[in-house]
Formats: sequence, structure tokens, C-alpha cells
Amino acid sequence: MRAAEGVDAAYAMSTPFEGGVDHETTQGKAMTDAAIAAGVSHFVFSSVGSADQATGIPHFDSKFEVEKHIRDSGVPFTIIAPVFFMENLLLPWGLPDLRQGKLAMELPAGRPLQQVAVADIGAFVAAVIDRGEEVTGRRFDIAGDELTGEDAAAILAEATGREFRYEGFPPDVFRPKIEDMALMYEWFDRTGYSADIEGLHRDFPDVNWHTYEQWAQKQDWSVLEQSETQPLP
Repeated sequence: MRAAEGVDAAYAMSTPFEGGVDHETTQGKAMTDAAIAAGVSHFVFSSVGSADQATGIPHFDSKFEVEKHIRDSGVPFTIIAPVFFMENLLLPWGLPDLRQGKLAMELPAGRPLQQVAVADIGAFVAAVIDRGEEVTGRRFDIAGDELTGEDAAAILAEATGREFRYEGFPPDVFRPKIEDMALMYEWFDRTGYSADIEGLHRDFPDVNWHTYEQWAQKQDWSVLEQSETQPLP
């Protein structure tokens, strides 16, 4: 609470990846209550795209519980709900496949997936805070592009000068260890995100929205030159 004293706007993000989904909900509610106690006049919370659509995905549902608490609390709020991060491509466990020219995901090759660059999330938060009362009480699903795995592989090939092939595999691969992830990818294939990309880009032109191609062109692909025996970044 002390960290928010005298602050006009606060941006908060909770996570299930440390203490689990119940801890995330507790964490998000506590941040909301602390912002209210500190007199914050605009509370911006980062949820996830379609969390309000009863997806049944545990780490979506935990964020939606926080959303409901925020709405019931009376604090002036804006909820931003990003879709799949473009940066997920560069997570350490995916690099060995990329170094072998393989883009592997738990989706069929032709299934579109909405994605967003992390930089665009920050820019959107800044835009929301600048607009203040104009966007309080609203929820925005945000995305920069929508493309299939085959599209992504072709873009990566162009950006890196390497050959890439897409390989889809079933979400059941996750199920023995991470049921949450299996449920998420099944939902991606069955339903998927539904951010209004065209409307977002029209209404928030001050955000430098990245397409997947623009994002890929900006990355440092020297990471693909590293030996798999070297430490991952």
C-alpha cells in the first residue's frame, strides 16, 4: 500500500506460476484492495484475453476472479487482457527446436492464433492511463496480429534467413504434468481469442502495434547460433 501512496494510476499484474491459481486470485484481490486503501484514482489490471468467456482454463479463471473483485470494489478501473505473447516463441525450452529449424506448437498448422508483442502491452497501458476517465470501467482484449503456425514459420524463415518448418502436436503431451496448459491449447484449437484487432488499431493509433512480421524483424536471432550445450539466455 505504501508504494501506491500519492499515485494517480497503478498498473497491476498477478501470476499463477509461483503459488498456483488460488494464490493468483488472492494476490490480485490484495493488490486491488491496497490500491483502494492508497487512494489510487485509476487501477489498471492485466488479465488475459477471453478470461470473461468461461473458458475453463484455470489460469484464465483465476484472473477473472480478480476482475470480478475489481468491478465489485468500486475502484475506477480499466482491465487490459492480452492474448498469446509473441515472445513466448523465445522461451528457453523452445530454443532447441528453433535451432533445428522447427517451429513446434500444440496446434494444427492451419489454426490461427492471435498474438501480441510485449512492447505493445506496455504501450497500451500507457495509452489507457493517459486517457483516464475515457476508458475507466472498460475491458479491452488486446492483440497485434492473427496468424497460423505455417504463417509464423514462413515469417521466421524470412526474418532469420533460415529454413523453418511447422510441426503441430497434440495438447495431451502437456497433460501428465501441466493440465492447465493442455486445456489452454485445446481451447485455442476449439475456440480461440477474439480481440477486435482492426478496432484496436483504429481506436488506439498511438500504440505502435506490431504485426508478427514486424516483431520478428526486430529480434536478435543470434540466439539461434548458440550451441544447445551453452547456457540459455
